[in-house]
Amino acid sequence: MSLKNRLIPGGLYFLTMTVVDWVDIFTRPVYKHILVDALKFCQEKKGLRLHAWILMSNHLHLIASTVEDKNLSDILRDFKQFTSRKIVATIQDEPESRRQWLLHRFEFNAKLNPKVRHYKVWQDGNEAKELISNTFIDQKLNYLHQNPVRAEWVNEPEHYRYSSANNYAGNCGLLQVELLE
Repeated sequence: MSLKNRLIPGGLYFLTMTVVDWVDIFTRPVYKHILVDALKFCQEKKGLRLHAWILMSNHLHLIASTVEDKNLSDILRDFKQFTSRKIVATIQDEPESRRQWLLHRFEFNAKLNPKVRHYKVWQDGNEAKELISNTFIDQKLNYLHQNPVRAEWVNEPEHYRYSSANNYAGNCGLLQVELLE
């Protein structure tokens, strides 16, 4: 793991996980729900503390930490491995007009990395930035929730279903989050 992505236990991090070649895989609900379900599992079973999140068409932003004795790097590694396998299996099993192209992109990227056997969905690394000041936390929280507004998908952040903006607006979101004050 590179020095810029070193995750210190107990830290609060802004993380970005990006699909290889910036492939827009998360345009269909079936793929979005794979990530939502996997995040929920990581919260319930692996010790992930989720403070904010947003899923865009080709990347995922999180503000996250862990319970005391857990390692965020391990959780993210397992999350990416599981979701990669599940996404590829879903592409193969479900009706998908882009099946051949998607599998080709993921297979091509796997061949570039000797550690990967068949398909590579996620880029290496998590673009982790430790959040060490309230100003930096506020900046990243605002940046994260404004993503779908900047993309002109919605007019207000809380109108986008696949984010924690609803939680921060006082409503119930798809995932429970520990609000940052």
